[in-house]
Amino acid sequence: MSKLRPLHDRVIVKRLEEERVSAGGIVIPDSAAEKPTRGKVIAAGTGRILEDGKVRPMSVKEGDTVLFGKYAGQEIKIDGEELVFLKEDDIVAVIEG
Repeated sequence: MSKLRPLHDRVIVKRLEEERVSAGGIVIPDSAAEKPTRGKVIAAGTGRILEDGKVRPMSVKEGDTVLFGKYAGQEIKIDGEELVFLKEDDIVAVIEG
């Protein structure tokens, strides 16, 4: 895969597959399944540039598993792999543990 380096407060995320079976044991077909809203950070920028010119470091790093909004970011396909480009503000949580 090409090496991507997001700028400033941008993050590149690879979606993680969601569970395909409901709590009741029903298998959910691909056509009915929603796109996952969690993913693994594969690259992160250096941080947001503030009005005074200083850089606020990122709260997420490569390898973190994160939750983001259903309609957040921009999807792009690179080397056959679907990725999501997000701003750090689009990430709502880091999953720890």
